[in-house]
Amino acid sequence: MKLGMAVGCVLVLTAVVLTATGAVPFPKPLGVLADARGCHLAQFQSLSPQELQAFKRAKDTFEESLSQKAWSCRPRLFPRTWDLQQLKVWERPVALEAELALTLKVLEAMADSSLGDILDQPLHTLRHIHSELQACVPAQAPAGLRPRGRLHHWLQRLHDAPEKESLGCLEASVMFNVFRLLTRDLKCVASGDLCV
Repeated sequence: MKLGMAVGCVLVLTAVVLTATGAVPFPKPLGVLADARGCHLAQFQSLSPQELQAFKRAKDTFEESLSQKAWSCRPRLFPRTWDLQQLKVWERPVALEAELALTLKVLEAMADSSLGDILDQPLHTLRHIHSELQACVPAQAPAGLRPRGRLHHWLQRLHDAPEKESLGCLEASVMFNVFRLLTRDLKCVASGDLCV
């Protein structure tokens, strides 16, 4: 009987030592686990000045074209209260992926028509970010969790936007949100658990 307890204690102690040293895989928090699956968003905590300048040129060109049109839009698609820090860590990449997917869809349509070449570099950057982000978005929510509350509301809002918003308002919402997407939302998701 004592031999069995001694073996059990040795096994438990060995498991603790191996886990603590990292020699044995141990479940990690979601922010760390994502990197193990090929999620490499840390590179996007800040974009290069050249990339940001390409987005600024596109936004400035768009604003010039708006000044020549009469337009008015109802409440903004991306309100000021939209802050990924309000979401759980696992929800943030899901929200950002939906935001980025809509942004790409709208900007790709704009590139085909009004802004053409000026959107080439921003679209290239956004497609790269989107492809990296897709490795971070869980295929489904962690066990037993489904998008609810604020995340569900945001996802629904983004999903419905192309049907509810006029093309001009959708373009304006996306263009005026792109810097926040790049400098706040993307940085928050790239920071994982450190975004508080």
